[in-house]
Amino acid sequence: MFIDLKLTDMVHEILKGKIREGDTVVDATVGNGNDTLFLARAVGKTGKVIGFDIQKKALHQTQNKLIQEALADRVLLIHDSHSNMDQYIKEPIHGAMFNLGYLPQGDKNIITKADTTIEALKKVCSLLLTGAFITIISYWGHQGGLEEKEAVEDFLTKLEAKKYICAKFNYLNREGCPPIIYFLQRL
Repeated sequence: MFIDLKLTDMVHEILKGKIREGDTVVDATVGNGNDTLFLARAVGKTGKVIGFDIQKKALHQTQNKLIQEALADRVLLIHDSHSNMDQYIKEPIHGAMFNLGYLPQGDKNIITKADTTIEALKKVCSLLLTGAFITIISYWGHQGGLEEKEAVEDFLTKLEAKKYICAKFNYLNREGCPPIIYFLQRL
């Protein structure tokens, strides 16, 4: 089932049954916009996606994709760090997606960082409805990536087991620093 899928496709397949028409979800790291498009389709005409990125290039590319797909009215794109999401989101949410690392085909010196990612995870956890999800893909094979991966794992490991269930998917037979997927659900 997952052999031919990219990691993001795998996450999308898993989330198809979790996201419903009318949901409010967050794309914490808009990047090239693929997760934003997926979320916009999944929440339907009555749902909302709130996307964050610190790079104008990422937001511009994503906005163009949304316009081409006639989905722009479902998405609010915000040029700010995901660590500031509480300044923009006041209502409970049904889920959030994070892709950690750098913008594909972008400046590899502009990366997500442990401190802002952990701050964002704390804030998004406080917004989750019962049954809501967080997915995190950690691309950690770059400078600063290991520190962020370790901080994310430490954060997830310390979450209260009565409130959250956390899981990790990682490759066992890949060379280098293969990406890792983390899943979290609010109980």
